[in-house]
Amino acid sequence: MKDTSCVLYPTEHFEIKYQSFATVMQNGHVQLSQDKIYYRVPYQYIRKKVKLLYTSGAVEIYYKYNRIATYQRSHKPYAYTTSSEHLASTHRFVSQWSAERLIEWAGNIDPSVQGYILQIIESRNHLEHAYKSCMRILGFEKKVDTERLIGACKRALDFKIYNFKTIQEILENNLDTVAPENQEQQLSQHHNIRGKQYYN
Repeated sequence: MKDTSCVLYPTEHFEIKYQSFATVMQNGHVQLSQDKIYYRVPYQYIRKKVKLLYTSGAVEIYYKYNRIATYQRSHKPYAYTTSSEHLASTHRFVSQWSAERLIEWAGNIDPSVQGYILQIIESRNHLEHAYKSCMRILGFEKKVDTERLIGACKRALDFKIYNFKTIQEILENNLDTVAPENQEQQLSQHHNIRGKQYYN
């Protein structure tokens, strides 16, 4: 009978590691595109290309074979995970506001507002800029009123233009109150808003 007393068996199940590559954004985050989730790395790696190794439960981030960050893998789309020692002073703003928080705020107003905020976040490489634009847009709820903000977001979604200036101009020119059949005619009078035909 074969002696197996010295055979060592692994104490943990083997997990396949997957990998992806991404460039660290200006805000110090890198996106795991598989999940649409952002992880922060030390700010000195901004604009550097890094490798992400991930399993079902963990994410490791490497730069030139050196591991620069490790996290428990999140599964909440548009959330971000951070570590305080990675923050530069210019990035404190992002540590206080996340995409998840802004999307939830917008969703409490109306689905159209949430959809518009989501489009802004997805279309920006610099999250600080996206967050500031989103906060300024959501701030219109107090400056005008909820219904006007909803109307402005609906118009802007139709036009497929995603920025603070568009919402501001729609509200200033009362385009949120224009009947849908007159939108294009009214829109063409304001050269700063190109209209949805520009994107076709």
